[in-house]
Amino acid sequence: MATPATHDDAARPTVAVLGTGLMGGAMARNLLRAGLPVRVWNRTRAKAEALAAEGAHCAVSPADAVTGAGVVLTMLNDGPRVLAAMREASPGLAPGTVWAQTATVGDAATAELADFAREQGLVFVDAPVLGTRQPAEAGELLVLAAGPDSARAVLTPVFEAVGRHTTWLDDDGSTGAASRLKLVLNSWVGALTHATAEAIALAQGLGVDPQSFLDSVSGGPLDNGYLRVKAKAILADDYTPSFSVDNALKDTRLIVDAGERSGVRLDVARAGVARFERLVDRGLGESDMAASYLASFDEG
Repeated sequence: MATPATHDDAARPTVAVLGTGLMGGAMARNLLRAGLPVRVWNRTRAKAEALAAEGAHCAVSPADAVTGAGVVLTMLNDGPRVLAAMREASPGLAPGTVWAQTATVGDAATAELADFAREQGLVFVDAPVLGTRQPAEAGELLVLAAGPDSARAVLTPVFEAVGRHTTWLDDDGSTGAASRLKLVLNSWVGALTHATAEAIALAQGLGVDPQSFLDSVSGGPLDNGYLRVKAKAILADDYTPSFSVDNALKDTRLIVDAGERSGVRLDVARAGVARFERLVDRGLGESDMAASYLASFDEG
């Protein structure tokens, strides 16, 4: 194991970002804009290399990325991929390094990751973020965090760079408190997405102008900003990914699994899995999750 990491001071920890896709890349850019030293790694190297021109050190391996870092931030697709990357990083990890696990991996995987952190002597913080591409790019994510008080000062400049607010939920990341709340929030996001998609699809199927639906709820208790954003995308037939169907399917499966393990029947989430699966089967996995609208119609 590496020697303990050093960093300039508590206000400028060196941050290793493992996973620089749509979300991780945006978070790394905001860390750089905040003046933090950033080391990046991604399995598809081109995505990490794109950040080198902005001042990041593009690492050749996870171990290279975490060497000398005071904070490791993971933003990979799921629990197994996060664990695999951190195992690869092991030679460069130092005891006492703060690990902020920001991806949505579910509560069960979070417990596994916390066990690995314990084995390596890392300070584990369960810190999934709520938001899609636009808030990630703007540094406006909501950070849900659970971890020891000792990590908070170190992570304050990191979380302030990537998010608009941090909600601390527990002083032990291994409880999965933040990841459990993230599943609840994502269940609401999924329900709103499918409800918006189906309402517009039904309107069109019945020969009703979808704008009449939107005008009818405007300004009332049934209106909300998310409805407006997704309805605009659907009506413009613009499924440029803000949050992809592939990721939404992964998260919804985590929600259904968590419900089953806790004795909660989640019929709406199960239906959401089926809608997203139909889209993936049609080759639309990289489209924005608003493409749920397209699942209302037969392919053709």
